[in-house]
Amino acid sequence: MTDGELVRQALRDDRDACEQLVRRWSARVLAFCHARVGNRHLAEDLAQESLLRGLRGLHTLQSPEKFGPWLRGIAARVCLDWRKSKQSSQVPFTSIAPDCGADDLASTDPEATEGEVDRADELRQLMNEVESLGDDHREVLMLYYYQDVTYRDLAELLGVSTATVNARLTQARAILRRRLSGSRR
Repeated sequence: MTDGELVRQALRDDRDACEQLVRRWSARVLAFCHARVGNRHLAEDLAQESLLRGLRGLHTLQSPEKFGPWLRGIAARVCLDWRKSKQSSQVPFTSIAPDCGADDLASTDPEATEGEVDRADELRQLMNEVESLGDDHREVLMLYYYQDVTYRDLAELLGVSTATVNARLTQARAILRRRLSGSRR
């Protein structure tokens, strides 16, 4: 069933259609939000808010077939709203409680093997590099790897061509490969 059909059913108060739309789009919206804010836990909250706003505002959607790009627009607005509110409510690092410090972020299980520790370090380094990519590269990379979607799905979601999706993915991978190989030397 297409998104358009699900939207039309949801507008007729079909709860199953709403649930299917949420299931179908939640991972993509989460990936989009994570790409925008760089924090998975925060992205989960923002994705939930985006989906909620989307379902509540479904009656404003002019073309049910364009549900994906419309929902992406909502998610972009939610992330932008968060960024604006974050700028006006910055908390200095020194005011963070001792149990929420940087040591917690770097801690590893004392029982972990050397290989597991190395793998965790590599993953942390990879995610730091992914989060430092430009918006276009980070967004397409995270959307692609969060959920196994086609280039066509990504192109529709991002409002670009499949060639652009391919180019951005290729560029993002090359940037990461160059940065990560340079840091191992």
